[in-house]
Amino acid sequence: MLLRLFMMANCASASPSGRTALDARSMSQATLYVQHCLGALRTGDLMAAQQAIDALAALPDATEQRWLMQAAVARAKGSHDDERAALVALLRDHPRHLHGLLARGDLERRARDDRAASRFYQTALNVAAMLPTIPPALQGALRDADQFREQVAARYAAALRDRLGPLAKDATQSPRISYALDMMMGRAELFIQQPSVFYFPGLAARPFFDRTEFDWAPHVESASHSIRAELAARLAAHDDFTPYVQSRADAPIPNNPLLDSQDWGALHLWRDGQPTADAMLHFPDTLRALTAAPMPVVQGRAPMALFSRLKPGAHILPHVGMLNTRLICHLPLVVPDHCAIRVGAETRQWTPGQLLILDDSIEHEAWNRSTSDRIILLFEIWRPDISLAERDLLTAIYAAVDAYEGDDG
Repeated sequence: MLLRLFMMANCASASPSGRTALDARSMSQATLYVQHCLGALRTGDLMAAQQAIDALAALPDATEQRWLMQAAVARAKGSHDDERAALVALLRDHPRHLHGLLARGDLERRARDDRAASRFYQTALNVAAMLPTIPPALQGALRDADQFREQVAARYAAALRDRLGPLAKDATQSPRISYALDMMMGRAELFIQQPSVFYFPGLAARPFFDRTEFDWAPHVESASHSIRAELAARLAAHDDFTPYVQSRADAPIPNNPLLDSQDWGALHLWRDGQPTADAMLHFPDTLRALTAAPMPVVQGRAPMALFSRLKPGAHILPHVGMLNTRLICHLPLVVPDHCAIRVGAETRQWTPGQLLILDDSIEHEAWNRSTSDRIILLFEIWRPDISLAERDLLTAIYAAVDAYEGDDG
């Protein structure tokens, strides 16, 4: 397998990032010397292989090929130290070199340093994931690297459990400890707040908040029956849902499969900071219940509240919200089986009448794999860890932004 990696250098006229490494004349000479080196390696003529490498070393901008070939010769000689030195030199100048990373992983694997091999393999896999196409000769090596990395992670997890002994059970009972261990062992990703418009520093990255932390939550939950009844009555008379994601003439078309689709629908109660006329007429109990929640009030922007409908088979793809200064609240009203939402690394299902409160500045997605509609009441609140004084300042900032964007001058 390793020789195949080195043979790839025969066509390495550019680095993995696409940077041209050689001019036409040097490329021709380098390719010729690489072919001579590979031919000599196949026949076991290590002296001829080294002569080809020495010729490569005299060419400008041929360091990638030179160090790959030098590592190949060292491998043929059985010299781990020389092979490592050549690969260190290659990766020092070209740290994202896919062939070099795989070769270094193979070397550490043969040296029985599984953790080091796994690290180089993981970096190679990360580099490969960014490439538009993977050379066919490397696809098998990448699959092998990924399988080895998973085996090392599994052995590492087992060894850690053995060393922890009885404490291992205690660790699994803490979701935060479990998540930390899963990330350390490569079984889970790190998800952070990454709002698309405005980031407020110093806020804990918690995917979900416990509804029992909010003293206003029972008031909203206690109104769920009347809210559901108002919704059912309105839908029986007229379906007012419109696409949640809509195209606008004054903005670029968003890259969203649910654009202008009724598969993800919205029936707005508060929009652009004002209650809609239909909401005041048809949803008085719903609006009354929402007054208990600490919703932001920003002229022309907030409060925001709506019914969100997800039709059977619909999937809201992973995305992030605009701000991390708010939390999004879901009051589930109509929830069939096989519906769920993932925020970060945690997936939860909705329970009718029980608030689900989440930070939408963390990557999230939702789906309805049932055969009927899922409908929730969705609204936003201030994060509890933002002080009243900070809320006032943020309100002024948001208002100033909206005023600037609305200024024709």
